[in-house]
Amino acid sequence: MDHSRAPVLEALADYHEKGRLSYTPPGHRQGRGADPRVVALLGDALFRADVLATGGLDDRRSTGRVLQQAEELMADAVHADLTYFTTCGSSLSVKAAMLAVAEPGEKLLIGRDVHKSVASGLLLAGVRPVWVDPEWDPQLHFAHPPSARAFAKALADHPDAAGALVTSPTPYGGCADLAGIVRVCHERDLPVVVDEAWGAHLPFHPRLPAWAMDVGADLCVTSVHKMGSGLEQSSVYHLRGDRVDPAKLKARADLLGTTSPSVLMYAALDGWRRQMVQHGRELFDQALRSAETARQRIPLVPGLRLYGREEFCAPHRAADFDPLQLVVDLAALGTDGYQAADWLRAHRRIDLHLADHRRISAQLSHADGPDTVDALVAALRDLVDHVDELRPAADIDVPDPSGLRLEQALTPREAFFGPTEAVPAARAVGRIAAEVLTPYPPGIPAALPGERLSREVVDYLRSGTAAGMVVPDAADDSLATLRVVAD
Repeated sequence: MDHSRAPVLEALADYHEKGRLSYTPPGHRQGRGADPRVVALLGDALFRADVLATGGLDDRRSTGRVLQQAEELMADAVHADLTYFTTCGSSLSVKAAMLAVAEPGEKLLIGRDVHKSVASGLLLAGVRPVWVDPEWDPQLHFAHPPSARAFAKALADHPDAAGALVTSPTPYGGCADLAGIVRVCHERDLPVVVDEAWGAHLPFHPRLPAWAMDVGADLCVTSVHKMGSGLEQSSVYHLRGDRVDPAKLKARADLLGTTSPSVLMYAALDGWRRQMVQHGRELFDQALRSAETARQRIPLVPGLRLYGREEFCAPHRAADFDPLQLVVDLAALGTDGYQAADWLRAHRRIDLHLADHRRISAQLSHADGPDTVDALVAALRDLVDHVDELRPAADIDVPDPSGLRLEQALTPREAFFGPTEAVPAARAVGRIAAEVLTPYPPGIPAALPGERLSREVVDYLRSGTAAGMVVPDAADDSLATLRVVAD
C-alpha cells in the first residue's frame, strides 16, 4: 500500500481548495464565528480543520471512502487485518471490545490491574469478571501483569469463560507474557483482548517489546495520544483472525460512540501512521538513545533508584518492559511521589506521568531528545537538593496482595445499579462497595462495585487521600464516606 498517502489530510486539503461553504455543524463555520480571543490562543488552523466528517470531509454516503482508506493503511502498517479509528478515547474502545467478546451474564477473564474503563464496561455490559491476580513484588510494593500461568489456572477453574482481557504494557511500562496468554486461550479457541493503551509505539521499532498483533492477540485497543502523535482521545481498534466478529465489534462501538466524530482526531491518526511508516525507526532510535542517556544519568543522583530490567523482568514479575517509561523510586529520600510531583510542577514546571506512595514516573516519547532529558535530570537533582522541604513521607497504609484482593460478592452491575447508601468510611469495612474507587493516575481501581471492602483497602484509600492521592470517581472525594450496597 502507498504509505506516502494520508487520505484524511488529503480530503481536508481538498475541502479547503474547493472553497466549500457549509450549512452544517460545527456552528463556528471553520472559525468565522469563533470568539477571536479563542482563535488567538488556539489558532486559525484548528478551527479550519474542524469540519463535519460525513457531509463535509466526505459526502453524505461516504462514497469517497476517506476514513476507510485511512483505516486500511493503518491496519497494513501494524500487521492487523482490520483497524477502526475512534475519537472517544480507549476508555470507550475497551468497553466496546469487551461487549464484542462477552455477552451479558457471561464470564470474562480479566487481569485485576485493569484501567477503570474496564470496570465501567462491566457495569454497562453485565459481564461477570473472573479476576486474574497480577504478579506482586513484596519488597517494592509493585504490581506486574498477570502471568500466563495465572490465566491458565483461571481458565481451568472457569472453563465456561468467553475470553480474556489483559492490560499490557501497564502504565508503569511492565509487559505481560502476551504470547503465553494467547497460547493458553487459543488452545480453547477463546479470544484475547489486549488493552494496549500505552503501546501505540510498539509496532514501529524492533528494540521495543512485542506488541499484541504480532503475538497473535485477537483484538487490541491502543491510545495513539499516549505514546504517539494522536490528539487526546484518539484511539484505534486492531483486529486479527476470526475469533472476534468485526460486524459485532462495529455494532458495539456504534452503540457507545459519538455520531459526531472529530475530523481533527482522524487527521492526526492518519498523519501518525504515515509518520511512523516513513520515519518511525529513526524517531524511536532517537527516543531509545534519550532513554538510555536518562537511565545512565538518573541513578547518579543521590537517593534515586531508577527501575530497569532487574526490577521488571524476573520470575514472577513482568515478561518485558518499555524502556521509555522512567520509573524512579524515592523511598531512600524519605518522601513520597505525591509530594515530589507537586514540588516539581510548582518549582520546576515539570509535569510527571505518574506518582504513587513511593515513586514518580516520567514518560519519554519519540518527541524527546537531549534537551528534555537534560531538563528532567536537572529537575530531579533540584528535587533531591530540596528534599528536606518534602520530608517526612506521608504515612500511607499500603497493603500486601492478600489485603488488596477483595471478595467479589455481587457482580459489578448488580452492586452499582442496586439500592445504595453512603456510610462513614469506618463503617464501610465488610460492606459491599457500590462505587468505583480508583487512585488516579494510573487509574487502576482499588475497589470495584460488588467487592467486599476490607479494613486494609479502606485504610489504604483513606491514608492515601490524606497524603495527596486522588480518587476522582468517589462520590465523596474526601472518602469520609463510602457508597455501599444498602442492607
